[in-house]
Amino acid sequence: MSPEEFEALVGKTWDEMPLHFKARVENVALLIEDEPSAQLRKEEHLGPHDTLLGLYHGISAIERGAGYGIGGTLPDTITLFRLPLLEEAHELLHERSETLRTMQEALAEAVRETLWHEVGHYFGLSEHEIDEREGEGTNTFNP
Repeated sequence: MSPEEFEALVGKTWDEMPLHFKARVENVALLIEDEPSAQLRKEEHLGPHDTLLGLYHGISAIERGAGYGIGGTLPDTITLFRLPLLEEAHELLHERSETLRTMQEALAEAVRETLWHEVGHYFGLSEHEIDEREGEGTNTFNP
């Protein structure tokens, strides 16, 4: 999938997020990169076979005080990594072959799950809390 097609898929996925969540996301830029940089891999303590699908960077909504945004406040970021997400989609296609029939469906699912995961961090959920919700199946949104 080309970078332009991937960007369109990410935009569509963002548009499909439930309004009651999306309306509460403020001062966040959605970015797309091919893969995590060497510096980011080092900062995140990733091994040679580890990667990231996405990353939230900023001050979560529950940590923002009354003075947040006064003056020049750069936006937080949610970055999705295209190449690792394409690899994840291949794995999902094999793991969920009874529900995901095409690579496009698998990639849409990988992007949706990753975006939702990073939005969870924006709302102040820890990795453990997000993992619990993923295990329960309560952290999804359906288009």
